[in-house]
Amino acid sequence: MTYEPKNLRVVGTRPIRHDGADKVTGRANYASDFTLPGMLWGRVLRSPHAHAKVKSIDTAKALALPGVKAIVTSADLVLPDAGVTQAGESAISNQHLAKNLLARDKVFYDGHPVAAVAAISDAVAQQALGLIEVDYEVLPHVIDVNEAMKDGAPLLHDDLFTDGVEPRPEKPSNIAKRIVVAKGDIEKGFAEADIVIERTYTSKPVHQGYIEPQGVVANWAEDGQAMVWCSSQGQFMIRDLCCTMLGLETSSLKVIPAEIGGGFGGKTTVYLEPLALMLSRASGRPVKMAMTRGEVMRATGPTSGGSYTAKIGAMKDGTITTAEVVLKFQAGAFPGSPVGAAVMFCSAPYDIPNLSITGYDVVVNVPKIHAYRAPGAPNGAFAFETVLDELARELNMDPIDFRAKNSAVEGSKSPYGPTHGPIGGLECLSSAKDHQHYKSNLGPNQGRGVASGFWINIGGQSAATVVVNRDGTIALVEGCPDIGGTRASLAMMCAEVLGIPADKVRPSIVDTTAIAFNDVTGGSRVTFATGIAVVQATEDAVRQMRERAAKMWDIDVEQVGWRDGAAQELNGNRSLTIAQIAQKAAKTGGQIMGHASINASGAGPSLTTHLCDVEVDRETGKVTILRYTAFQDAGKAVHPSYVEGQMQGGVVQGIGWALNEEYIHDEDGRLENPGFLDYRMPVASDLPMIDAVIIEVPNPNHPFGVRGVGEAPIVPPLAAIANAIYDATGVRMRDLPFSPPKVLAALEAAGKAKG
Repeated sequence: MTYEPKNLRVVGTRPIRHDGADKVTGRANYASDFTLPGMLWGRVLRSPHAHAKVKSIDTAKALALPGVKAIVTSADLVLPDAGVTQAGESAISNQHLAKNLLARDKVFYDGHPVAAVAAISDAVAQQALGLIEVDYEVLPHVIDVNEAMKDGAPLLHDDLFTDGVEPRPEKPSNIAKRIVVAKGDIEKGFAEADIVIERTYTSKPVHQGYIEPQGVVANWAEDGQAMVWCSSQGQFMIRDLCCTMLGLETSSLKVIPAEIGGGFGGKTTVYLEPLALMLSRASGRPVKMAMTRGEVMRATGPTSGGSYTAKIGAMKDGTITTAEVVLKFQAGAFPGSPVGAAVMFCSAPYDIPNLSITGYDVVVNVPKIHAYRAPGAPNGAFAFETVLDELARELNMDPIDFRAKNSAVEGSKSPYGPTHGPIGGLECLSSAKDHQHYKSNLGPNQGRGVASGFWINIGGQSAATVVVNRDGTIALVEGCPDIGGTRASLAMMCAEVLGIPADKVRPSIVDTTAIAFNDVTGGSRVTFATGIAVVQATEDAVRQMRERAAKMWDIDVEQVGWRDGAAQELNGNRSLTIAQIAQKAAKTGGQIMGHASINASGAGPSLTTHLCDVEVDRETGKVTILRYTAFQDAGKAVHPSYVEGQMQGGVVQGIGWALNEEYIHDEDGRLENPGFLDYRMPVASDLPMIDAVIIEVPNPNHPFGVRGVGEAPIVPPLAAIANAIYDATGVRMRDLPFSPPKVLAALEAAGKAKG
């Protein structure tokens, strides 16, 4: 059923939020704040080497330390059978995950866990780590993706053979997979082109930068039942991965989601949870573990750095004839970078007849790469959108007009296969060109950049329950952690179907035993997929209330309608409010509860175009963001201020990625900037107000027209800022980040620095 929203922008737009503690009970909502009687403190011993054999681990001295209750190593973790488990937007090899939790024969990165300790205090646990003796044989390491792909590079895994190559290689290598998306005839396309530009770009790993480090409390009871409290993007994912790692039956583990202090894709896997469970089982007591910021940076998944080459041809009239792109992504210590998404989506805003896009997934000696907000798409767009800017300038075309001429529209066939339904790419471009920002003047050393982006969004499994209370209020039960305001958006959709104010709906996110399976909060799926489940569960509750009203009036249910929060007699004047129906529920059939459990499809992609103005200091190389405006198709903005917040947040993270953020390793492969002092994330004083312009091209596959909005905003900033720097200086920057020393060196090399 499709709804014409009446009240979504009018009533109930008050944010529904938690601020770390339940104001009624006073109970902490963050995992790191939980305490249980008899609780122990857990700590992890981490490798100081980027690549080394683990010859032996001696824990005897640490176990003898008073106050130490348990120590676990990989010898205590049974290596699971070969296979994969779905976690978030990708599948994880069970064996690779186990080896990442606790190193076995080798450590693969600075910070790789080697052992875990539980003790009566954090101080004792830290002291015990210093008493564990590990004998390492240091091996050569490799971090740069191009170096890792060379013959003779230090080999991480002896059993890794490149997938996607025929015939299958006979020698192992660091190239885990080759992926190709192709259509048309690229040679014919290049022959038709009047101008061809080919450029290569690089980037370094960057971290999601969530403010709350990973934290967990685990309790393995004597009866074999276990409980986990943790900060994550999905309690069901935590349950399934822990059960796979530890050989537990699903019903033996209950995972309770704590409020989450940021995730951005980085909390869709396990790091501490299985270790805390192992320590609790070994000690017979609850165990709390929490990472320090240094541990987060050294041992949890950043997103890929890599090398990206884009070669694009166009005719004099601005028609793009062909594109050939090669994307080499760091996977980290184990296979599984987001290169597949980059291959599919880097050219997706456009309808190009001839394409060849090749991606390589390459293991290197950094932590296992993990999802980061539109994983892979910013890297690919960085290369593609900057070459488009060069082409537009060579053709003397407005960069927005150039993109609009080649824009994908409804009916275009996407590079990755499906034909597009309604999409808002042209609408974003048109809105950007007509905006006052694009028409405003620039001063000396100032420049303006344009870039577009694409994210597919996903659906997946979601469940919801709508409970009708006796007083007419609604308890909305769902299972997706709220990291972007989804409590409010789901409550508002429920209220819209019922025809009541949104503040009469109280949403709650429950544990793994209280609702059917829900996929993680990721892929911009919750307002779309869980929103559909909420609508269907609410419709189920409305159906039941119409049936109860019919019973109370002794008429057929077909003679009962629903409007403005009440059952209405279609051929009469009688009506019954939700409260009136609920108060008689015991006499008409019992508690009224609507349910829905779905596997949603048809998420609908989100397209976006960004405008960025910068000023470049030619003496220092510092780039200042003067003005930024993001235009994005949200389908339907259920909660507009939250949609704006998602757009602004994605832009800010993209600005950090473009200007300052990077992993810096020393010659031994150790991370030199594992903290926010040296890993430079943008703060408020670095930024202007990010203007957000919401475009609404409804998604026909959602009752309210919703598309996901959380990931597309991070896709264009890298290229938009690169293009703006060129507009200000005449110098092209192709190696991220564009930090002051790099920009100054480029200006000096071009003879354009001041002084």
